[in-house]
Amino acid sequence: MSDRKQFRDLVDPDVAHDAIDSLDLAPEPEAVPLSEARGRVLAERVDADLDVPGFDRATVDGYAVRGRDTFGADEADPVTLNLVGTVHAGEEPDVPIGEGEAVEISTGAVMPDDADAVVMVERTEIDGERVRVRTAVAPGDNVMVAGSDVAAGARALGPGTRLTARDVGLLSALGRDAVPVRGRPKIGIVSTGDELVRPGEELNSARGEIYDVNSYTIAAGVEAAGGEAELYPHAGDDYDEMERLLLEAADECDLVLSSGSTSASAVDVIYRVVEERGELLLHGVAVKPGKPMLIGELGDSAYVGLPGYPVSALTIFRTFVAPAIREAAGLPEPQTATARGRMAVRERYSEGRLRLMPAGLVTDADGETLVYPVDKGSGATTSLVEADGVVAVDPDTKYLDRGEEVEVQLFSPDVRAPTLLAVGEDDPALSRVLDALERPRFLPLGSREGLRRLSNSVPDVAVVAGPTERDVETVDLGGWEREWGLVVSDGNPDAVDGLSDLIDRDLAFVNRGRDAGLRASLDAALSDLADERGASLADLTGSIRGFEAGTKGFESPARAVARSEADAGLGLRATAKKLGLTFVPVGVEDVRVRANPDRVEKPGVRELEATLAETGVYESLPGYERAWRDSISERGR
Repeated sequence: MSDRKQFRDLVDPDVAHDAIDSLDLAPEPEAVPLSEARGRVLAERVDADLDVPGFDRATVDGYAVRGRDTFGADEADPVTLNLVGTVHAGEEPDVPIGEGEAVEISTGAVMPDDADAVVMVERTEIDGERVRVRTAVAPGDNVMVAGSDVAAGARALGPGTRLTARDVGLLSALGRDAVPVRGRPKIGIVSTGDELVRPGEELNSARGEIYDVNSYTIAAGVEAAGGEAELYPHAGDDYDEMERLLLEAADECDLVLSSGSTSASAVDVIYRVVEERGELLLHGVAVKPGKPMLIGELGDSAYVGLPGYPVSALTIFRTFVAPAIREAAGLPEPQTATARGRMAVRERYSEGRLRLMPAGLVTDADGETLVYPVDKGSGATTSLVEADGVVAVDPDTKYLDRGEEVEVQLFSPDVRAPTLLAVGEDDPALSRVLDALERPRFLPLGSREGLRRLSNSVPDVAVVAGPTERDVETVDLGGWEREWGLVVSDGNPDAVDGLSDLIDRDLAFVNRGRDAGLRASLDAALSDLADERGASLADLTGSIRGFEAGTKGFESPARAVARSEADAGLGLRATAKKLGLTFVPVGVEDVRVRANPDRVEKPGVRELEATLAETGVYESLPGYERAWRDSISERGR
């Protein structure tokens, strides 16, 4: 009587996918040195602990000056300034700049005290100990202010990010020497069959021996999918030896893959090992090639048996197993190294040379790929992180029109457009919201610039805080309220009580930049205070030391206070609590997430709206609560 295992009731491929999905392949997260981080997947969000750069620096070779000393200068009527010193990159300036003075400065060097602009060397002429300036510069010209690249407290990289060389560069700039990553599932590979010989060993074809192809092709596939392959010795067709090897691999690995010994032959006994020492979930799938497939569990490990023929084994691996390994490792599905899409905006060019335009991808509501330019300047690490690839623009091209089709050379084959492109106000609650989404991208541009970008129809949503002036047609998805005010040293040693203290006392204050919603709220509060006092707003702000010099990051003012570099900073109660500082409340600010009307039905936007409605996002943040104004889902679509 035959003891062959019969294939009856072959399951649908979807059932096989479900069976593999039910297996637990994911290892525990781990920390790895930065030198080993490339290609790994972040297990949690990484926030910036410092401003990058940490100082105001020159972006060109030239002369550091006070901008107001150059007003009116031109080729015909230059301004002459006294040259009082030199500062190079890597040096600490020791010469402050006074009225009518300049300091020679190198690209990347720290700006001297009281200097607020740099004149390019090409627009100057040396005359002994003086320098003639043939152009006027405004405060901020040719200067990268502290935090312009990455601001302290900003969301640098989100969980699920596969770390490329660009990301490692960003982490290096943040001073991280180790990063938390998802573990790589360890995959044990056991090839079965008395006929198999390892490559490099002597082959006896007369005995029907063949080189082991499957172990190495499957191992390469495992590594490409984000797993760690471990090859075990060959298992012959002996039950005891096969059982020993499979159980050894199961004890050491998250998943055991075998190839061969899965068919109905009487000598193919591997299915009996799984049945007797584990659990066999299915045997046989209605797919060609690859019908003889096993799925089950051995001890605490998952198990998949692949067919013996190399083509069948690799086909089944790629179709069923590789996606599960990628998911366990946190890696996306691969795609080709180029992508085609339509320009989301019109982009003009005038340089007359080949342009490799850093470009980001975003999809519209219909899933069509749009391409937008990404450019924060050559000194910004995050330009590369935010870009998905480059568009090569021919030197003769004057512009790329909106809607024009372009090809993007992707930075890696697994790049895909984010499920959501958000811009606008950076915020602690927003970071938590983004963590809950599948694959978002957020550009911290500030509320005002975020609304401007939304008006150009590139992003899906803009996060907007405080009062806004720009009238843009949007759809409100929901939002929250946050308490804002002044952050001061622990214990409030200067007894700061409110905005009046900034005006009436000589306190060093650190403000936010003009694009920030917090800045808009502060300006509105000061305007009300000016009305109460019967004074002009300009007079009030002019009496606040440091009012005009705004920072990019929402934590930067508070961190300046923590470093004893300021008496007070504009910030949030949540930031003060996080940094162990004291908070002086001033007001409550509304933060709204406003959607591009054409993208409301996009899956990523709908996922965002659902997450915004979950109050748990805000409950543990001091000074935060959900704003109960209706979102579109509460009003009905």
